Amino acid sequence: MSAQVSLLISDLSWAQPELYVAIFALAGVVLGAVFKDGIAPFLGIVGACVFVAAGIWAFKFQPGDAVALFNGSMVVDSFAGFVKGIIAFCAAATLLLGFDHFSKTKEQRFEFPIMTALAVLGLFVMASANDLITLYVGVELQSLASYVLAAWRRDDAKSSEAGLKYFVLGAISSGLLLFGASYIYGFTGSLRFTEIAAATDGGGFGLLFGLVLLICGLAFKIGAAPFHMWTPDVYEGAPTPVTALFSAAPKMAALALLARVLYEPFAGMADQWKQVIVALSALSMAVGSVAALLQTNMKRLMAYSSIANMGFALMPLASGTPDGAAAALVYMAIYLPTTIGVFALILAMRRDGAFVESIDDLAGLASRRVLMASLMTALLFSLAGIPPLAGFWGKWVAFKAAAEGGLVWLAVLGGVAAVVAAAYYLRVIASMWFKPAGAALQAPSGTTLTTALIGAALSFPILVLALGWLETWARAAVAASF
Repeated sequence: MSAQVSLLISDLSWAQPELYVAIFALAGVVLGAVFKDGIAPFLGIVGACVFVAAGIWAFKFQPGDAVALFNGSMVVDSFAGFVKGIIAFCAAATLLLGFDHFSKTKEQRFEFPIMTALAVLGLFVMASANDLITLYVGVELQSLASYVLAAWRRDDAKSSEAGLKYFVLGAISSGLLLFGASYIYGFTGSLRFTEIAAATDGGGFGLLFGLVLLICGLAFKIGAAPFHMWTPDVYEGAPTPVTALFSAAPKMAALALLARVLYEPFAGMADQWKQVIVALSALSMAVGSVAALLQTNMKRLMAYSSIANMGFALMPLASGTPDGAAAALVYMAIYLPTTIGVFALILAMRRDGAFVESIDDLAGLASRRVLMASLMTALLFSLAGIPPLAGFWGKWVAFKAAAEGGLVWLAVLGGVAAVVAAAYYLRVIASMWFKPAGAALQAPSGTTLTTALIGAALSFPILVLALGWLETWARAAVAASF
């Protein structure tokens, strides 16, 4: 018994990021039950601090070699630490945006920080999953919390519709995950990634069928085409801070989990699964870039932008090389703060106390709110991949990894998609700077402006100057983990 207790204590010491978040969620439930919604501002601030602490711990305390936890169901390594750190900081930013937003709309409820924490806990579990059961538990913990967050405004038709669509389509993706996992278990006789890797033996039709179903389930979580149906409606209907969370943290965790599944248990079947990832990448870039041209709502435009960007992120992963996995991490590390900055500015679009979301509402913004227009311009230029902003270098790293992996045609397609995507970003920028000014927007709050400033500063110059360090860290994380 003492040996088991010692092992449990050792495992818990490596799982401290998850412990921080889980303890906060449980304590928040108790405090909320006692103090009701009056405790919501306190929980929001404390929750952001807990996420930051968890992220710092995950970044700083990484084992030299991978450490298996809880009888091998989870693993702590450099790859998981890299991913958890980015997820934690994104979640902290969106939680503060939610605190600011709901205080204005008089919708402060103590459940919001708790549901966000449960979603983050699921994302952490996804990043460290080392078997199929843990994979499913992490995905579902994140998903169930996200369904609630999407339908946060219970009396609003769009929000209720967003939550319902997300739930129904999410249930389908969960079914795909379970069906695929059952096939994999049936053909390998194991749930553990290491044992599955030893049992694949070049694959086979049944095992490949299970893997494709598993990939499809995870593709839903990152919003990759053709599993993107939920994305525009959920982005538009959910409260904007929730949309900011959906656009960042879950995509990072799902992409990392997909990389871990493909590069560990199914590394021996790379020639087979690469074709599936290539198809997802090509479809996502095409659908996201073209469909966004027709959008008039900023949140729907950002939804299709996220679909296209997931295509760009999948492109290096499709190469099947370690540099491809590292390039996907670098791309996501650059993309996430940029998109959160854009959503912070969408939150700042207020007129006469009401929130507005149309592109036309930004007309002439530069003549009235020049700082807000400048920040939005910088962030959209980065998303478009305009040099010398960080978004350009993110795309450069992704295209380079794909080309070196033998996918030159996919990199060319990505270049064409990036040019098409630039058109809808430029349409928003032109509206802000060259159209006649409409009714003035209110001054942005300190929280939204600070978040946008940080996002813009990361886009240029911080992440541009730190690109070499970021690439080195991502390569080291992949090399130590896979």
